[in-house]
Amino acid sequence: MTKPVVLIAEELSPATIEALGPDFEVRTCDGANRDELLPALVDVDAVLIRSATKMDAEAIGAGRRLKVIARAGVGLDNVDVQAATQAGVMVVNAPTSNITSAAELAIALLLATARNIAPANQALKGGAWKRSKYSGVELLDKTVGVVGLGRIGALVAERLKGFGMKVIAYDPYASPAKAGLVGAQLVGLDELLAQSDFITVHLPKTPETIGLIGEDALSKVKPSVRIINAARGGIVDEAALARAVAEGRVAGAGIDVFATEPTTESPLFEHESVVVTPHLGASTEEAQEKAGISVAKSVRLALSGELVPDAVNVSSGYIAEEVRPGIPLVEKLGRVFTAVAGATPAQLDVEVRGEITEHDVSVWKLVALKGLFTDVVEDPVTYVNAPVLAEQRDCQVRLLTDAAAGDFRNVTTLRGTLSDGTIVSVSGTLTGPKMVEKLVGINGYDLEVPLSDHMLVFEYSDRPGIIGAVGRILGDSDINIGGMQVSRQADQAIGVLNVDSAVSSQLAGEIAAAVDAKSFTVINLQD
Repeated sequence: MTKPVVLIAEELSPATIEALGPDFEVRTCDGANRDELLPALVDVDAVLIRSATKMDAEAIGAGRRLKVIARAGVGLDNVDVQAATQAGVMVVNAPTSNITSAAELAIALLLATARNIAPANQALKGGAWKRSKYSGVELLDKTVGVVGLGRIGALVAERLKGFGMKVIAYDPYASPAKAGLVGAQLVGLDELLAQSDFITVHLPKTPETIGLIGEDALSKVKPSVRIINAARGGIVDEAALARAVAEGRVAGAGIDVFATEPTTESPLFEHESVVVTPHLGASTEEAQEKAGISVAKSVRLALSGELVPDAVNVSSGYIAEEVRPGIPLVEKLGRVFTAVAGATPAQLDVEVRGEITEHDVSVWKLVALKGLFTDVVEDPVTYVNAPVLAEQRDCQVRLLTDAAAGDFRNVTTLRGTLSDGTIVSVSGTLTGPKMVEKLVGINGYDLEVPLSDHMLVFEYSDRPGIIGAVGRILGDSDINIGGMQVSRQADQAIGVLNVDSAVSSQLAGEIAAAVDAKSFTVINLQD
C-alpha cells in the first residue's frame, strides 16, 4: 500500500520527522523557491512549512492531492486560508509552541533598549569605552503598556510584573478579571500611550491592527517611551517610528518584525537607540521542536481522517473522549441519509438524545455534513469544505439535544427536509462494549441493524414471499446476505439487508421490479 506523502518545505527540527513516524513518505524542497515548490506539491498529501513558504491560491491549486497545510509556528500570514478552505485543505498551526520564546524575546528587546546594550556592545567591540554615553534606565516603578493581552501578552505582563513595573494593558476583548490574573490594569489605548514608559505590542495582524502604532499614536506618547514590537510587522508603522526617534519624540525601540520580510534596509537601522533582530521570536530550539512535533501530530491525525484540534479552518472546538466514538457513526448516517433521500436537504436537524448530551456534541453537525456530501460531489469532502458545500447548496443545519433517549442510552437522528417538502430521517446508535454501529430507524420504521459496507433498503406493501424473492435474485447473482430485518407499519414494510458485496444498479432495478418496491436504495459505505 502506498504511503501518504509529506513534503517538508523548510528546515524543521529532527523531532518533527520522528513525530511523523514511519507511516509516511517524507520529501523535502526549498519552499521559498517557487520553481521548486510548485512541482513538488503536485502529488503530496501534506506540506509542512514555516514562514518563508507562501501557500497562496496558486500553490494550493498545484497540490492536486493536498489535504493538509501545516505551519510549524503561530502566524498564518503566508497561507491563503480562504483558498485552502475552498479546496477542502485543512490548515493547522502550532498556536502555543512559541509563546514562551516570543514573550522572552520581547522582554529581551525591552531590556536591551532600556540599557542600550546593542550600541554599547558595538562600541566596545570597536575599541571604544563609552560608559557615560550609554547609561540607561531601570524598569523598577516604571509603567509598561501591553497592547494585546493574549497568550504572549499575558506572559509578558506576568514577567514584567516581577521586575516591579506597573502593568497597564489595552485589549478590547480581554476582561478585567483576566487582566487581574497577570497583574495588569485594563485601560483605553490613548491612556496607555500617554502613561507608558515602555510599550510592547502583542496583537495579531489584521486590517484593524495594521498601522495601529502610527503617526497619530506616536503623537500621544512620552518622549522617554521605548516601543517594542515582537508580534507582527506592520502593526508599528516603521517610517513613523523612525521619524519619532529622529525627532526625539520616542527614546528608543526594539523591533523583531517588519512589514516586509526579509528586510536589510530600514530608516530604523540608522538609530543607535533602536535594537533590531531578524524575526527571532520563535527562533529557539525549544520552540522549533514544540512546533514541529505539534504539527506532525496534527498531520498524522488529519491524514487518518480525524478531526484536528489545531485546525484553523475547522470549527470543531474541544472534543470530549466520550464524543469521539460517535464521529464515524454520524458520518455514516450522513451517507445513509443521502442514499435514502436521493438528494441533499434544504434543512438538516442533527438530533442527539441520551447521556451523551452531557458533553458538547456540536462537532456532530460538521461530521454529519461531511457524510451528507461524501457521495454527492466529485471532489473529496473534508471537515474543511463540508460547511462550504452546505452553504453553496443553501443547506441549513442545526443541532437539537435531549437527555431522554427512549430504548437506547444514546440515539442520533438526522432529520432533513428536502426542497419539495419531503421529510427523511435516519437514526443510529452504538451498542455494547464493542460500540457496534447500528441503524435503528429509517423514516419512522424501528430497526436494529448493524451498519455494513453494503446494504439494501426497500419499502413495499407487506405480503408473503417478498424476502424469499429478494434472496433468490441475490443468490442467483452470487451475492450473499449477511443479515436482514423487516419492520412493519400497518400494511407497509421496510426491509434492510446487509450483503457481502456491491449490488449494481441493474440488479437493484431487477429486485425493485420483482417486489414492486415503493422505494429501493443501495447503500455503499465502503471507502
